[in-house]
Amino acid sequence: MTETTAGPAQEPAASDRAAAPRRTGALVLIAAVITVVLWASAFIGIRGAGPHFDPGALALLRMAVGTVALTVITLRRGVRLPPRRHWLLVAVWGVGWFCVYNLALNAAEHTLDAGTAAMVVNLAPLMVVVFSGLFLREGFPKPLLIGAPIAFAGVVLIGLNSSTKSGALDIAGLLLALLAAVMYAGCTLLQKHLLSAGADATTLTWLGAAVGTVALLPWTGSLVGALQTAPLDATLWVVYLGVFPTAIAFTTWAYVLQRSTAGQTSATTYVVPAIAILLSWLILGEVPTPLMFVGGALCLLGVLVTRLRRRAAPISPAAPADPATEPDTTR
Repeated sequence: MTETTAGPAQEPAASDRAAAPRRTGALVLIAAVITVVLWASAFIGIRGAGPHFDPGALALLRMAVGTVALTVITLRRGVRLPPRRHWLLVAVWGVGWFCVYNLALNAAEHTLDAGTAAMVVNLAPLMVVVFSGLFLREGFPKPLLIGAPIAFAGVVLIGLNSSTKSGALDIAGLLLALLAAVMYAGCTLLQKHLLSAGADATTLTWLGAAVGTVALLPWTGSLVGALQTAPLDATLWVVYLGVFPTAIAFTTWAYVLQRSTAGQTSATTYVVPAIAILLSWLILGEVPTPLMFVGGALCLLGVLVTRLRRRAAPISPAAPADPATEPDTTR
């Protein structure tokens, strides 16, 4: 009787264990898609609001709205503070990611078109691939080493073709975009370190956003003035940036980063420029050139390559059990 009842009782447990990684993988994929689509839309939102808000005012309003939204998300999920020994790192990460990165990107997009800004900022995933392999011991998987440069080549193609429509490139804008790339890479590595040390992804994102908002308070006067003169649609763009590309997208980004390597997660964002040119076409009327479409295809191809995995070796069928040595389970 014991032998008869034990088998069926174990089968659901085994199937549940097999299904759990598939469910997690599906959720990670969904979170990654949400992140890249919303981050792509951020380039459009910044372009829409940028003429009416200076970089500091835009960043402050975006982060204030984002912090409020993240507070709601975090309270619903439960606040789990990181250990005190990590508080300084959390503060450094929050200032770098949510203050300096935003200021640099906003200022860069005042003089650069969305494609060029995306091209320079997307040096960051290549930096993450190299430094995560060196310092986070993630190694250098072949799919990542092959796919990331392919995707970046697509970004370059998009950037060069979009920049030709806007005249000569502004050196200050390029340097600011490069600063944004450095902040992106450094903060991704630091965030991965904090998550690997046991920090809760949602709480960490909320704390970082709050710290970034405090660091941006010197631009309060500029924001008050901008709100008095900016048209309603520009202000709504900033509110959109705070709720969607900030609160939601950074939460889904942390979810993916916690369950994947820093190199692979950052390489996934190479899809962003491809989506950005489509959104620029649909929303801003910036018609992409054929070579920009080729660049977008390269971005997608490169990201697909980075997600490839080595096929596991086939498992040989187990040999039939020897009745003489099989334990007696009826007792």
